[in-house]
Amino acid sequence: MPRFNFKVVDAQGKPLTGLKEADTKFILAKEFKDAGNTVVSIEEVSENNFLATVSRNFNLFGGVKVYDKIIFARNLGSMLAAGLAVSRALDVLERQSKNKNLKKILTELTADISRGQTLSDGMRKFPKIFSSLFVSMVAAGEQSGSLAESLQVVAKQMDRSYFIQRKVRGAMIYPAVIVGAMLIIATLMLIFVVPTLTATFSELGVALPLSTQFVIFVSDFLKDHFIYAFLLLVVFACAVYLPLQTKKGKRVLDYTVLHLPVLSFLVKQVNSARTARTLSSLLSAGVPVLEAVRITGEVLQNSYYKEILEKSEHSIQQGIPISSVFMSVPNLYPVFVGEMVSVGEETGKLSEMLLGVATFYEDEVEQKTKDMSTIIEPVLMILIGGAVGFFAISMITPIYSVMDTIQ
Repeated sequence: MPRFNFKVVDAQGKPLTGLKEADTKFILAKEFKDAGNTVVSIEEVSENNFLATVSRNFNLFGGVKVYDKIIFARNLGSMLAAGLAVSRALDVLERQSKNKNLKKILTELTADISRGQTLSDGMRKFPKIFSSLFVSMVAAGEQSGSLAESLQVVAKQMDRSYFIQRKVRGAMIYPAVIVGAMLIIATLMLIFVVPTLTATFSELGVALPLSTQFVIFVSDFLKDHFIYAFLLLVVFACAVYLPLQTKKGKRVLDYTVLHLPVLSFLVKQVNSARTARTLSSLLSAGVPVLEAVRITGEVLQNSYYKEILEKSEHSIQQGIPISSVFMSVPNLYPVFVGEMVSVGEETGKLSEMLLGVATFYEDEVEQKTKDMSTIIEPVLMILIGGAVGFFAISMITPIYSVMDTIQ
């Protein structure tokens, strides 16, 4: 069990320090507060076994897949709807779960509820597992007395978002595998095949065209300086990756993605679907509009869309309809989104209208990813054919020159 150094002030104002064991620092802090103490600081003592410490932290705060969280939300909602108490339902899920990380989290959630805390309060201790969207919908369900329904809604929302991600990633896997295999084969040929042909050309003493000289130069560099070539590749990857981790780099990436000829339309539809479904789920669960807009902005990844949701917050505070914000950026949100939101605001059925928008664009994304897979195949064939043709011409041209000389 982890040990913690603590500093607290008791009810008489006397400072207390010491070392104490607890499952987590949150549980220890709760114990001190229940005893009437004011917590100053609680810090975990570093273990001698570094690997054990890392393993424990990982097991407690990470390693829960999105699919496992969807199943958890769906099953918990079903159990609550059937009349089970929250603590009893969590206990059943903990015993059924095969994910060790999730089992530990469910155990702690059960302990929190037995001490009088709410489920949403317990979930807030695990921000890496339960997003602000998840926690807010659970809190809204607890306040309205419809926790089971809120869990079912969040399960469906997460399932649809996960579905879109899988579709988009699935469309990218095929070309990535083909391009990767092509690069590996090309590298092997440059290292093992081209040197043999190079030796033959040297013996014959034929004049080599520029394309052949280029292929031979790359082959010699890979063969004689493979480590340097690998290091150059690593440096190039870092030079691309590290800037993208900065705020300015992410901004450039977001702009680029939104203006790519093929992907831009798909990206806009994905973000429209995610915005609409997230807002719909939060509003249907009873989350206030301002908070729902703020949480939706956190869910979105693209900084340009985050800005739009921030503007929506200010507009709502000033009494401006949220639809006017969506309509003002037709380059990000299609006109259809703003019009449907406007109708929802006028009729008082904003949640239902947003759900319809989400369903429409999710179906569009699914169809577009299928179309992309169909388009990508001939494009890849052309690229592969061009690369093979360049290599073949570069290697065959000198041979024809020798045959012409012999004749």
